[in-house]
Amino acid sequence: MMDKSIFGDLDSLAGEDKEKMSAMIGQLQARDSLRMYNALVERCFVDCVDTFYRRSLTKKEETCVRRCAEKFLRHSVLLGLSFAELNQGGTTTD
Repeated sequence: MMDKSIFGDLDSLAGEDKEKMSAMIGQLQARDSLRMYNALVERCFVDCVDTFYRRSLTKKEETCVRRCAEKFLRHSVLLGLSFAELNQGGTTTD
């Protein structure tokens, strides 16, 4: 859901402008999702993959990648919740 305080009130725009703005916001969100995914892949690969002697990951590498991805996603969710809370005028208690 879009936050009107950040993007303004889209309902006040004319139909064509509203569609253009919605499309632009969608593109920005898709771009940010791809950036997050690429950062996740690069970080976990660099941190976890040690050998290139096999076509598949070792059990140790596989476990490391899974844990890395879980941590990254957990951190992203917490960060998103913190931003949402700040945006609503609340404060975090960390």
